[in-house]
Amino acid sequence: MSGNTFGNLFAVTNFGESHGPAIGCVIDGCPPGMALSQADIQPDLDRRRPGTSRHVTQRQEEDQVEILSGVYEGQTTGTPICLLIRNTDQRSKDYSAIAQTFRPGHADYSYLQKYGLRDPRGGGRSSARLTAPMVAAGAVAKKWLAQKYGTVFRGCMTQIGELVIPFESWEHVPHNPFFAPVADVSALEAYMDSLRKAGDSCGARIRVTASSVPAGLGEPLYDKLDADIAWAMMGINAVKGVEIGAGFASVAQRGTTHGDSMTPQGFRTNNAGGVLGGISTGQDLEVAIAVKPTSSIISPRETINLRGEATEVVTKGRHDPCVGIRATPIAEAMLALVVMEHALRQRAQNADVDPPLQPIKASFL
Repeated sequence: MSGNTFGNLFAVTNFGESHGPAIGCVIDGCPPGMALSQADIQPDLDRRRPGTSRHVTQRQEEDQVEILSGVYEGQTTGTPICLLIRNTDQRSKDYSAIAQTFRPGHADYSYLQKYGLRDPRGGGRSSARLTAPMVAAGAVAKKWLAQKYGTVFRGCMTQIGELVIPFESWEHVPHNPFFAPVADVSALEAYMDSLRKAGDSCGARIRVTASSVPAGLGEPLYDKLDADIAWAMMGINAVKGVEIGAGFASVAQRGTTHGDSMTPQGFRTNNAGGVLGGISTGQDLEVAIAVKPTSSIISPRETINLRGEATEVVTKGRHDPCVGIRATPIAEAMLALVVMEHALRQRAQNADVDPPLQPIKASFL
């Protein structure tokens, strides 16, 4: 009921606050016998962590993960895995001036309505800092899926503000702070510099994919793989839209175009995004998310205080002018957690199923 646990067979319970002593998660249901160390998890946390470039928040958190339980002599035991990430650079005083007001676009008002109180320090539980434990849990899922099926998760930024980013190569993504699939990001840097000087923020569009996904994952009618993917992505802070495959472009397509033709050599297209009838086809899962502009900006905004009186609020402190810049590893992690959940479900329910056909090759003609 409290909404802090993701998944059932691979259940991840997220805990902590942005300015508390630590954040973390407990993973219940990880299969035993998998080699696991902090070195398997830390690289993904390093990709998400703050302070990595001038274009993101300058909060300096190392985000060093600690494995407190569930691993013995380097292997998972099948018991709950507790992952802890200590907060080391909190500045709660940055939020003292706004404790009596509601920040537009933030969860201040809705949290107060639900709980009768709220933690104004960095947003408390509503902070994007709480995505770090999910990235850590996603790294565990990624390793199991890679060993079991060879599944690979990748993501990139395809638009920032008004700037559409063309896709050149996945090779460029690790080499720039935007996770952009292009060699030259100078235009993106100039855009972000001007945005910061204006005291404003922008949104972003992120693409995330999973390749070598086994066919047959998903359930009709209400546990469809694509439905669970959309649900997971909407659980990421600031996400306001999700597309699977062709997504909203399907509206302008004809049936003769949208339906992915099949041949003995493979699917001709992937408008379905790797899912038909809620069940994976063996093609790449293709997902896109829309991330809204950062709500914490230094430009004055109209709002009310706790007494309902009109006032203005300026959110000072260390904030991302575009929260979408660090969203790529988060989206990858959430997609991995969904695939992991459905893979374990398939193994438990249909382990002895012998498909009449081998999965059609995922590569396109």
